[in-house]
Amino acid sequence: MKLLFIADIVGQPGRRAVKELLPQLRQQHGVQLVVANGENAAGGSGITVKTAEELFAAGVDIITCGDHLWDQKEVMELLEAERRFVRPLNYPPGTPGQGSTIFEAPGLAPVAILNLQGRTFMPPLENPFHAALAEVERLRRTTRLIFVDFHAEATSEKIALARLLDGQVSAVIGTHTHVQTADEQVFPGGTAFLADGGFTGPHESVLGREIEPIIRRFMTSMPQKFEVAKERILLQGAVVEIEEQTGRATAIQRVSQPL
Repeated sequence: MKLLFIADIVGQPGRRAVKELLPQLRQQHGVQLVVANGENAAGGSGITVKTAEELFAAGVDIITCGDHLWDQKEVMELLEAERRFVRPLNYPPGTPGQGSTIFEAPGLAPVAILNLQGRTFMPPLENPFHAALAEVERLRRTTRLIFVDFHAEATSEKIALARLLDGQVSAVIGTHTHVQTADEQVFPGGTAFLADGGFTGPHESVLGREIEPIIRRFMTSMPQKFEVAKERILLQGAVVEIEEQTGRATAIQRVSQPL
């Protein structure tokens, strides 16, 4: 099977890229499952029911999240009722929502999608390494096909988690930094890895935001309003090919498609 992961969708430009480019990418790569990180989908910060519905209507099957989870109060509706939406698993017990889900479709083996958040240079959460081991053990009782979106800042933390899970999950792709890395590979145990999938949205920008306010912030240390930029829109992420019988990845290919 082939899984397309769409990296951090930023604002309306990112949502438009998904809407216009996803049908073509599905056909081009023979994709059967689309997972997208939507934590910046609503105005560049957080996600709402409306923006999630827009992404689902565009062909996204599962939406993952990250440290901007709480930026929009409407997210509570998604956490309480939407089985296609996952937030980082390593929140404390009792936090609304789910950290993983199982995707099932006719003719396709069940696929587990797991979301985790790092702790290095990030808001403090429970240890993602311990959380991942316990959850992967539980998920493997249902399926060997497991995809992990690890929302983290430090490349070392992303690589270490992926190495820990090598042979136990099908793929680990990092999100959060919005800079696509060039280290895609399949580890010896059969786990595909990419330290960061990049971001889907305007790249004539600073990580999706207008350039000048960011520069002013760095030069003056004064608060600025960071509007979502508009130009040079790309859909970024990766396509992972996975053996359904074993859950081992056989290939990973970066995607950076202009709108």
